[in-house]
Amino acid sequence: MNESHFTQLLRAAVSQPQPQRLLFVFAGAELADDATAEQRARFERGEGGALVPIMCVDKAPDELGSFDALVAESRQLGQPWQVVFVGGLGGANGLPPSAAQIDTALESMVESVRKGAIGRFAAYDSDGHALTFD
Repeated sequence: MNESHFTQLLRAAVSQPQPQRLLFVFAGAELADDATAEQRARFERGEGGALVPIMCVDKAPDELGSFDALVAESRQLGQPWQVVFVGGLGGANGLPPSAAQIDTALESMVESVRKGAIGRFAAYDSDGHALTFD
């Protein structure tokens, strides 16, 4: 059985020499108020729209057993989402990143998603499939 992309990401984070935190930004799709009829039709078919950050969280890699566990936890917190972006943040001198470092990194990541600068993040749909964006 092939290991999922997400499982590989978790394994890579755990194997790093310094403690890691994984940063997650969950995004939903929205349609602009001035969308054309064609854009609205595409959106209703589940295509197009703009990704907008909904919520974010950080986790130690060993806190996550699976992508399904992440999804279940996110569903308890509220709004449905279409894409989750994942980044990593390493600690130093055997210590994990500080709360301030994590907050700053999450804020930066949320802003990157807002701007569409998502190329440096791993991305998954709500079924755990790895996504790529052109």
